[in-house]
Amino acid sequence: MIGYGLGAIGPGIGVGVIFAAVINGTARQPEAEGKLRGLGFQTFILTEVLALIGLVLYFIASSS
Repeated sequence: MIGYGLGAIGPGIGVGVIFAAVINGTARQPEAEGKLRGLGFQTFILTEVLALIGLVLYFIASSS
């Protein structure tokens, strides 16, 4: 459980960096907001999938 908790720090930081970049990009180019938001959510989903894979692997390892 501790290993997964430590492993979840990376995706948590990644999500913060992703949306910080979206906010900064929108502030610099307001007309690109839609494209930046879509790209931000796509990368958010990929980052969260990594966290979910870690959670699934934790349950697989703990059941053995």
